[in-house]
Amino acid sequence: MRMRKKKYLEERLNECGDNIIQLFSDDRNFMTAIEKKEYFNFEELFGNGKPVVLEVGCGKGKFACELAKANPEINVLALEKVANVIVAASEKAREEKIENLRFLHGGAEYLEKYIPPKSIERIYLNFSCPYPKKAYANHRLTNARFLKSYAVILKDGAEIHQKTDNMHFFEYSLEQYSAFGFKIKNASLDLHNSGFEGNIETEYEHRFASQGMPIYRVEAYL
Repeated sequence: MRMRKKKYLEERLNECGDNIIQLFSDDRNFMTAIEKKEYFNFEELFGNGKPVVLEVGCGKGKFACELAKANPEINVLALEKVANVIVAASEKAREEKIENLRFLHGGAEYLEKYIPPKSIERIYLNFSCPYPKKAYANHRLTNARFLKSYAVILKDGAEIHQKTDNMHFFEYSLEQYSAFGFKIKNASLDLHNSGFEGNIETEYEHRFASQGMPIYRVEAYL
């Protein structure tokens, strides 16, 4: 079902100013669009040289906001392609005066166009859409075409941290990581009963966990 456009969406996006950076290219073919690089200068973007982490698919921003507040020694980029959603996330960050967080409005297909190679300390994939139909497998954020981009922008030895409530998507992701050459560690089939410390919940995670559903988590690295 198509999400209803939020009232005064354009005005609200404009009010967020530099906190939301548009990634959409005039070239709708991302394969050719990413050939023309427009790399961010992170020191200019954040006003400092702190390490940068990236959340792909930030939703309403709960995780990104909590991560940034709990870790002032890092900078957080939060990517979301749905305008209705990212405006709410950005407004939340502005209300809480979170200085080390910026939002990227666009699709993960364009990351290589804007993110410099070997510049990201960690990638978070939280409750990405599983796209259960096989015909849409290449839209899954752990599909090989996205893993290729992550491998380019991640620093050597940096990790992908993934959480999902979907067992089949979790299994698919493990297969994709392995096939691409990523190593796996700290895999959990029931995160909330695993004794794992330092977990930051997303909106979806809180809902699913409160219903007794298991949360799957894994860390992958090259």
